[in-house]
Amino acid sequence: MTIPAASRASYPVRPGNAIHPLIDGVPAFRRICEAIEQAKHSVWATVTFMWAACRMPDGRGTPLDVLNRAAERGIDVRIIFWRPDPETEYLKTNAFWGAPEHIEKLSESHPSLLIRWDRAQPGYCQHQKSWLIDAGAESETAFLGGINLNPHSVVAPGHRGEGQNHDVYIELAGPSTVDVHHNFAQRWNEASERKLPDGRWGAGSESDLSFPTEIPRQRGQALVQIQRTIHKGRFANGHATPEGSVFPIEEGELSNFEQYCAAIDAARSSIYMENQYVAVPEIIACLHRALRRGVEIVVVVPAEDKAPEPLLDLAAFDHFTLAGIAGLNDDGARKPVWVHAKLMLIDGEWGTVGSCNLHRYSLFGNCEMNAAFWDSKSVRALLDGLLDEHLDVDVSGMDDRAAMQLFGRIARSNRQRYEDSDSSWQGLAYSLLPIEGSGR
Repeated sequence: MTIPAASRASYPVRPGNAIHPLIDGVPAFRRICEAIEQAKHSVWATVTFMWAACRMPDGRGTPLDVLNRAAERGIDVRIIFWRPDPETEYLKTNAFWGAPEHIEKLSESHPSLLIRWDRAQPGYCQHQKSWLIDAGAESETAFLGGINLNPHSVVAPGHRGEGQNHDVYIELAGPSTVDVHHNFAQRWNEASERKLPDGRWGAGSESDLSFPTEIPRQRGQALVQIQRTIHKGRFANGHATPEGSVFPIEEGELSNFEQYCAAIDAARSSIYMENQYVAVPEIIACLHRALRRGVEIVVVVPAEDKAPEPLLDLAAFDHFTLAGIAGLNDDGARKPVWVHAKLMLIDGEWGTVGSCNLHRYSLFGNCEMNAAFWDSKSVRALLDGLLDEHLDVDVSGMDDRAAMQLFGRIARSNRQRYEDSDSSWQGLAYSLLPIEGSGR
């Protein structure tokens, strides 16, 4: 492997996985709902935010409607919801944290639905967004990414107006799903609120889960490592994952941070990154070193009035592109689309997708989970899909570096149109750096 794996991690690199990228909320949640509807044994989810207004695709109703139908079929349905603490209380509005109105909603649910609430280290967030289907069974499948149960995320492709989100999940099948299973069991068993009268819901929610013992069969060719951010002191039981080592989880885990730095430092040709925030100095320093080596870099972030300050120093390099995306409203005007994805693709060979932003909260304090994968087929499928959406062009015949260079040219051309108040762009992407001499 030219990109090294995280060395200090709960989970090993495992061969034999299949990865399928799911770009944006409707395709992602449509596929997740299909998997829930086909589940034979269990559906387990870790949820950060669940808006009351969220509806699943194709008339399926609310997320709870989908999960209740699974429970009615006798499926073991468990959810770990984040409960904000006093320092994060401002985020309660769209979290399903166990308020009286949430308990009232649950009173209408199937009695076998099981829930535990979980707080993070004070000031931080239980930020994992994962779905695990048929844990421990032959059909075990996991979904990892950054998409919240948010009405702004579950929007039909092509509807790119103001207030909408762009995000990504991956579907994972094969040996590494056992580590998603282990993560869920570890979190369920040590959920912070589990012993409080209002810290769990459903008959059976008081019972802990067994850790997995069997590794699923190989389903593809991808090497995968499940990586996390876990604050020290949150968990105590470092029970080893199957064919893994006992990990001192009480000391915390920073394998997401280790992997991001190692991957950027190993890049030889190209880096494509989408992230809601890129603000940690160590990550910026890694990108700066890569640019000095001549690596072609594209970073896609939310399109705000002012480009993120930490990234502006990188703009001195011609082979660096900082971009946002904007869609067309019904009136023909361009409106920014919020980039909520957390992904990076390197050299057309390696990628990571998950819940981890590149700010200090996600890298050092929140509870996060990503899947890093070494598989050129999966990486190119994701890269080609993203650039087809953002640039409205097929890049599948280009090498990774040429694709990044094309992205830069189109983004700069669209920036010029933006400054000329011309909304007839190619695709969605535009440079967040003003054209020299434009006065803006």
